[in-house]
Amino acid sequence: MSPAPLNRFSVVPLAQMTRRLADVASGRAEPDLVIAGARVLSTYSDRILPEREVWIAGGRIAAVKPAGSHRGGAARFDAGGGLIAPGLVDPHLHIESSMITACAYAEAALLNGTTTIVCDSHEIGNVLDADGVAWMLEDARAAALNIYLTVPSTVPATTPKLETAGGDLTAEKIAALFDAWPEALGLGEKMDFVAVAEGDPRAHAIIAASLSRGRPVSGHIYGRDFVAAYAASGVTDTHEAIDRDIADDLLDAGIWIFLRGGPPTTPWHSLPKAIGTVVDYGAAWKRVCCCTDDRDAVDLLAYGLDWVVREAVRMGIPKPAAWSMGSLHPATRYGLDGEIGGLGGGRRADLVLLDDDLVPQSTWYGGELVVENRTITPRLDAALSRPYRYPARAYATVHLPVPVPSLIPTLPEAPCTVNAIRTTLPGIELVHERITLDPAVDWPTTLAENDLCHVAVVERHGLGGHAAHGLLRAFGLKRGAVASSVGHDSHNLIVAGLNEADMRVAVDAVAAHQGGVCVVEDGAVVAMVPLPVAGLLSDKRVGAVAEEVRALKVAWERAGCTIPYMGFNLIPLSVIPQIRITDRGLVLVPEMRQVPLFEPASKSFRPIRAGSRAASG
Repeated sequence: MSPAPLNRFSVVPLAQMTRRLADVASGRAEPDLVIAGARVLSTYSDRILPEREVWIAGGRIAAVKPAGSHRGGAARFDAGGGLIAPGLVDPHLHIESSMITACAYAEAALLNGTTTIVCDSHEIGNVLDADGVAWMLEDARAAALNIYLTVPSTVPATTPKLETAGGDLTAEKIAALFDAWPEALGLGEKMDFVAVAEGDPRAHAIIAASLSRGRPVSGHIYGRDFVAAYAASGVTDTHEAIDRDIADDLLDAGIWIFLRGGPPTTPWHSLPKAIGTVVDYGAAWKRVCCCTDDRDAVDLLAYGLDWVVREAVRMGIPKPAAWSMGSLHPATRYGLDGEIGGLGGGRRADLVLLDDDLVPQSTWYGGELVVENRTITPRLDAALSRPYRYPARAYATVHLPVPVPSLIPTLPEAPCTVNAIRTTLPGIELVHERITLDPAVDWPTTLAENDLCHVAVVERHGLGGHAAHGLLRAFGLKRGAVASSVGHDSHNLIVAGLNEADMRVAVDAVAAHQGGVCVVEDGAVVAMVPLPVAGLLSDKRVGAVAEEVRALKVAWERAGCTIPYMGFNLIPLSVIPQIRITDRGLVLVPEMRQVPLFEPASKSFRPIRAGSRAASG
């Protein structure tokens, strides 16, 4: 007989359990489990309470009692003096960034003490429209994790004039998703902040679909000048506060701050600067949360939300308050604090046993032990072995034009000015550089003299076959080519290289696997992470994908790339300054204006040669 499912629905609603929980809390009935010998981290009072025990019945907390209160024969777990805390609640992330399915995501989350996530599935929405979002929700319902959704709000991220997406989530489609899926808690990050601030009718109709249903609106914003109009448009959270000043503006405008923490080598570690609104300016932390946003499979295991909370502690937040910022505060933001986020009676028994450094040791999900001594239990392993299977159409989403157009532009014969894209660490923002080129004999010489490499974006949804050329500066590629079907957010295929032959090998490899990220050297694929589900996800477990990603990172570094592959995936993201490339061409942000790759030479720009001060600055 197959074991019972382990998912969000394994614990019955509180309305059906109140009498039993009252009996247990009053001592008239036995709990199912007593976690004894514990200190309790109270997110309600931001204190650590000594010598407590937790009584659990039916997957919920019946009571937190003084140590020694229970004298019956219920099963006991000795916490050994460790800290019992509520499971973490991640208020903003993209499952697709991990390159695994929702069912697979549960394993890494639970290992790191996260029992609830709120995901924004705009990546799969950009590929498969509302069907993709619905399939990910079916995946989420099967997962051993509480997974809620903020409905993707900006699909496509801009307009068909600027990029080609596989999805088009209109206000009507978004309203239908809200009405069909109770776990749709709010509207996902409204990335087209310029359009919102300027009163664009489509953007505001989408916001209205959420607000009219009493759902909150999540944000994505760059620039203090946009804060007032953004708040006035109904946006009430953002994870994009990049420093203490804009974080301060946002808090005082009534917008929740999600402190985004990530590995310092990636573009997703803005917490150290944004937290300054609390530790430097003295703002209260009552409307401040922690979040992860984007993690690949390797970083998901090593840098979970627990790590972000510990970073907040390292930056000066007291331990109980920091854990609250990762649990109760996100639960409160989404109106889930009656169910999760604290150790109050009636709440789900989603619990974590911590050491004194706030490192998770064991995790209970709905009262069931799923991680013990940092190892998944047989109960969780059995649940992970029965994942959701996506429909066949999700496995056939890479439709490149036939034949694939040229991946490099024709070399100009006369002096010209190049609108180049300069990559900078950590990889979120890209700098618009204008480089004057003299007539050149060949591309290799031109690239080498100006620290350039080719980049192209090819439409992969079968919707016109557009392709655009660009030139990356300071990307550092020393050999071969790299390619990805995860070109945010329309998720067209992006490829960079020093020659067209290697670039075509990379493109062909991605197409052959119906999606993926790869590195090519001397005409051969040396690393590949296949992503057959929507060209975004693997259908393997997190450990297997993590091994593939580790090998990719080694090859990526060996190729000389100066920004990580997740930063490379952002090069087509046409809502972040200063310059992007989509399948339609080069886009200047925030002007949302297209520019050609080559323009007539201007006397105000001199040629930039390798080794010059301008080239090395």
